[in-house]
Amino acid sequence: MTITSFTGLGIGETLAAKLADYGITEPSPVQVECIPAALDGRDVLAQSQTGTGKTLAYLLPLLQNIHADEKSLQGLILAPTQELAMQIVREAEKYGESLGIRVQALIGGAAMKRQLERLKLHPHLVVGTPGRIREVLALRKLKLHTVRTVVVDEVDQMFQLGGTADLEHILRGTLRERQLMFLSATINPEIRALTSREMPEAFEVGIEPEQRTSKSLEHLYFISEERDKIDTLRRIIRHYNPSRSIVFINNTADIAEVEAKLNFVGLDAGALYGDMDKSVRSVTLRNFRDGKIRVLVATDVAARGLDIEDLTLVVNLDPPIDSEHYVHRVGRTGRMGRKGLAVSIITPKEEFIMRKFSKELQIEIGVRGMYGGQVRDPQAPSTGRREGQGQGYGAGNGQGQGEGRGQGRVTASGAKKEGTGSPRTDNATTSRDTGAVSSSSSVAREVKRPAAKSGSPSAGTRNAATPGGARKNDRKQDRKNKGAPKWLKDKQSRS
Repeated sequence: MTITSFTGLGIGETLAAKLADYGITEPSPVQVECIPAALDGRDVLAQSQTGTGKTLAYLLPLLQNIHADEKSLQGLILAPTQELAMQIVREAEKYGESLGIRVQALIGGAAMKRQLERLKLHPHLVVGTPGRIREVLALRKLKLHTVRTVVVDEVDQMFQLGGTADLEHILRGTLRERQLMFLSATINPEIRALTSREMPEAFEVGIEPEQRTSKSLEHLYFISEERDKIDTLRRIIRHYNPSRSIVFINNTADIAEVEAKLNFVGLDAGALYGDMDKSVRSVTLRNFRDGKIRVLVATDVAARGLDIEDLTLVVNLDPPIDSEHYVHRVGRTGRMGRKGLAVSIITPKEEFIMRKFSKELQIEIGVRGMYGGQVRDPQAPSTGRREGQGQGYGAGNGQGQGEGRGQGRVTASGAKKEGTGSPRTDNATTSRDTGAVSSSSSVAREVKRPAAKSGSPSAGTRNAATPGGARKNDRKQDRKNKGAPKWLKDKQSRS
């Protein structure tokens, strides 16, 4: 029997009513599996695609098990990035307020003094990054012996970002009787090893583990030369016209250039990367959520856990380093069954990466091209060939006769064929063998020569034909002879 309500899962009326206020009335599959086990106090290892509701799967039972009348820390949630931690804080405050639960963030990059002051208010739930929480523990300002539940969200990235030592140190500070929950879209051998040590009797949840990306997500890629990627990106965003989109790049050093070029063409872009000041990152995300920023140019720091409403397009300007990073990047859209589009812009040499991801993730990644401002399938049958009409398949990889670069024709199959045109030379065709130049209308253009200036050889010849011109030349010759040896002057005078 399928449970279709949160109250049927054991969630109280107060939390269920709060969920209904935000339009959430039916639990997702991962919530149906996790919530009853978490309410029973069992350890949980949950794997589910991004955007399937894992946050509420652990947050709702955690909030319900907290005793608000006690002035002690009862729950701890660890997140790998500041952005994900703050997002969890907002969700916890939104649903915990009606229960009288106090929530506090302990994240790196924020003022330590202010966070320590707020700890004096005795929060029931702390959400933070492992590094900052370990700092506070070292100052003996935080005690974990009263913690009943520890949640590690996006646990696989915790390992990738080098937070394993901090995580294990924090877990050693908690009681053995505490409840432990690990959640992520991907489960690797390192997570399995930690799970076997810390919670050998964990309740495992696997919601279609073979389906690592959302079924409501469409995957496409466009081929472009490296120098044309920004222009291809501009055309894609203009075509699909999303209210919000995220553009992922690999190198932090390229962010400023991409952001500036997108702003130059009027796309209202902002940047987000790991080395940014914490306050600047918060402002950027807030502006992106509020719609003041239309395009967020980000590194993989934004690929984990962020849930942005009305985000329908994710673009990989640089291909992800592996299929796992691809899963988390494209998981920012197509969440909770909503439709989304994941686009990758790659060079011809990178096309094999898309085939690799398609095979590893068992998904279809279609190729598309831009023709006359429209997105089309280059392998679809066509009534005729398209020659020289702007940019062809690959945004600059197959220019026709009308452009001077990338000679050739682009057929409906997207293949680049031998060209018949010539590079543009200001409406003229240059013969390399003879050096002759003929115009496109076969009419030779008159070449205007600049008028000879006074003092040039031609001017001197004309002046020499007149008496005044001869005297002028004599004076010039005297000036040239000034300072010459006497034997040379005598020789010139005899000649």
